[in-house]
Amino acid sequence: MSYPRRSRSTWATVLLLAPFAFFGGMAVDRAVFAAGGEGTYRHLEVFTRVLAHIENNYVEHVSEQQLLTGAIKGMVSTLDPHTVFMPAEVFREMKMDTKGEFGGLGIEVTMKPKVANGVRNDYLTVVAPIDDTPAARAGVLAGDLILKIDGEPTTDLDLMAVVAKMRGPPGTKVVLTILRDGFSAPRDLIVVRDHIRVVSVEGRLYEGIGYVKVKNFQEQTDRYLGRALDDLRKENRGELRGLILDLRNNPGGLLDQAVRMADRFLPGGQVIVTTKGRNDRHVEQEKSHERGTEPPYPMIVLVNGGSASASEIVAGALQDHGRAVLMGSQTFGKGSVQTLIELEDGSGLKLTIARYFTPRGRSIQEKGITPDVAVSGPDQAGREAIAPREVDLENHFGNDFERRLPARQHLQPAGQGEVEATAKGDEEDYVLKTALDYLRTWQIFKANGATSGKKSL
Repeated sequence: MSYPRRSRSTWATVLLLAPFAFFGGMAVDRAVFAAGGEGTYRHLEVFTRVLAHIENNYVEHVSEQQLLTGAIKGMVSTLDPHTVFMPAEVFREMKMDTKGEFGGLGIEVTMKPKVANGVRNDYLTVVAPIDDTPAARAGVLAGDLILKIDGEPTTDLDLMAVVAKMRGPPGTKVVLTILRDGFSAPRDLIVVRDHIRVVSVEGRLYEGIGYVKVKNFQEQTDRYLGRALDDLRKENRGELRGLILDLRNNPGGLLDQAVRMADRFLPGGQVIVTTKGRNDRHVEQEKSHERGTEPPYPMIVLVNGGSASASEIVAGALQDHGRAVLMGSQTFGKGSVQTLIELEDGSGLKLTIARYFTPRGRSIQEKGITPDVAVSGPDQAGREAIAPREVDLENHFGNDFERRLPARQHLQPAGQGEVEATAKGDEEDYVLKTALDYLRTWQIFKANGATSGKKSL
């Protein structure tokens, strides 16, 4: 997900709450007419009739709050899959996510349509387990279907309810009923909750070449990245010979952190991302700044089907400007931006407000970003084939913005292109190994004077 942080919005609160004051029997506020006109009022009359029938004649008592919450959820569910209404307790969990600390399993999930035995249902599907969390250690894999949580079928739950069930005090157990390609029947997997403190950035040094893994985009991610790069330089006793930025299985997060990260690697005045609201209104463009720009060492960005949203913004910006070579597999394809709106009762609305475009005007919505060098490790292609992407999600936006673009002009290593490389062994991270080999080869070419002196790999 990519969403800007926003404080409580007065106009959004009015437009959301004014109609529901009428549902409770109060007079209609004029804001309803301003928002939708008489057509909206006529539809609200039908709604209030249905509400009255349920309140007066339904076989069991249902609270007004339960009915109105259900109505809001139903309304929101007709929109794109990233627009979600969250009751107060769920919204609190969402805000905890952006801080990177919570009690739970450490797993990214979504609802993916699937036909089984001639019946179509939305199945809770694992996008990716977060590295070094209970879910990853228990053996949960991308593409797994979670049929039940503690014996309760997940087909009866919405995504926010699923998240709430997986969260909980550290040390408590959760039983996940998993179905995976190759399983003859579902299997129960016991996962022990832990205090999840996602350290969003980790760094290592390989013979003077820096490697930085970015797991998601939280409030402090860019600061952690800067610290990791400084530590690698200190360990190397000088500047880095190159950098590998690993965005694989990074589901996104805060938009401002993605912009700041891309800014680190681009010279001043370069477009990072453009966002456009309805009918191209509220067009905003983020540009890089000269101050704090990293040296022009060769750079590779690793991506895969779990690289989504904010990750795709960074990857797209660095690819479009020729600052880095992208290596791996096709990304997730989420080209929309959400904002978080806190409502008066503590509940929240995650609302899609814009589409975003890479510097060259590409919309990656439902398509994703194609890497410059396609590389897959053992069994990776099979896992990614069953893992969900944006195009698999119910009510996702289509991509109506495709247009012919000029070819990028930047230096590429010999033989670069859409090359499929597959490893035979499973002892190492083959994609990372390939990236290191590319950078080492680049250093050899550079030493022999075989490069043109351009800044990018």
